[in-house]
Amino acid sequence: MSWDRWTRWPSREALTWAGMSIARLWFVRVLRVLILGSLLWEAFHKERGWHLVAGVALVVAVAFFGWAFFRISFAHRLWPSLGLMALLLASALAAELGDWRLLALVLWCGSAISALERLPLVACAPCVLVGMTGFVAYNDDSWLTTALTVVGLVLAGYTLRLDAEARGSAHRLLTQERAARVAEAESAALAERARIAREIHDVLAHSLSAQLVHLEAARLLIERDATKQQILDRVVAARSMAREGLAETRQALSALRGEMTPVEDFLRELVTTDRASVTVTGEQRPLPAEASQAVRRVAQEALTNVRKHAPGAKVQVCLEYGEGEVRLDVSDSGGPAGELAASGAGYGLLGMRERAELLGGSLQAGPGEEGFVVTLRVPG
Repeated sequence: MSWDRWTRWPSREALTWAGMSIARLWFVRVLRVLILGSLLWEAFHKERGWHLVAGVALVVAVAFFGWAFFRISFAHRLWPSLGLMALLLASALAAELGDWRLLALVLWCGSAISALERLPLVACAPCVLVGMTGFVAYNDDSWLTTALTVVGLVLAGYTLRLDAEARGSAHRLLTQERAARVAEAESAALAERARIAREIHDVLAHSLSAQLVHLEAARLLIERDATKQQILDRVVAARSMAREGLAETRQALSALRGEMTPVEDFLRELVTTDRASVTVTGEQRPLPAEASQAVRRVAQEALTNVRKHAPGAKVQVCLEYGEGEVRLDVSDSGGPAGELAASGAGYGLLGMRERAELLGGSLQAGPGEEGFVVTLRVPG
């Protein structure tokens, strides 16, 4: 881990201006313009003739080398970065020999600080050593001032490196947080789509199953040459089921929008056409949308099964509000199997059980004391 710290590049986020404040961005830009303007001013006003041309050419070359170094180091290409750093240090030596002291000072110090900020520590160490050695060798200040300046420059470069790393880490965390929020929103959208699809599927499955019961009865009556009125009654019942299915679909959509009648009222309306009674116990309270829909769908499926397997049986629907959960019991008195007992695929209760388990509840269905009992428990 320690060696990795010496060989690790600063992150790409740290090598860009990402996450930098507007004020700091403008400060860096203005500082670069001032430095470049000062160098050009020195080249234009201090010398004449070929020396002026050489000075301007050196300033332009240094600007190009610096731009290329920033681009190449961002790509984490070590040897090209070291090559450009070597050109910058060579330019500093040329500026020193050509008596462009300001340009040399900027290059000695700037190269060392840039290497410390943008290169792996093991690679920037020789660059910092060469830059600071050149600064010390051609500096006219006292040894104490020079030593303090060198220490200050190295600390400043390392501080810039740490600041850039912290800024890069913050930018990465912000990017990851945004990506997590987008993924969470997409997951919520997919879950909502699955919920809507499940609700519509259950409503249609119940409605079509009930229609199938009556249409199958109509078919059997036709085969037995039943009276026209008997057949008509079955067709009318099937049409009524289709109408109810459409109403239930609309009701399910309203429930998904948070607009639903109390589940107790729904159960009482549901059993009006059956020999059934509804009992509600416990302290009534609004249920979560999915729990309410589960109670409604299970009650519908259970009553449909009674119509198919024990037509004419008495049905008792009991809704109990417990602590932290709600329980629905649908039991019938039993009786001889109807002619439509074999119709349908038998997947209704299986789908209801899956729905209950998704909510953290359970569904049990089996023989009771007299007939068949369906028990649903869901949190609510």
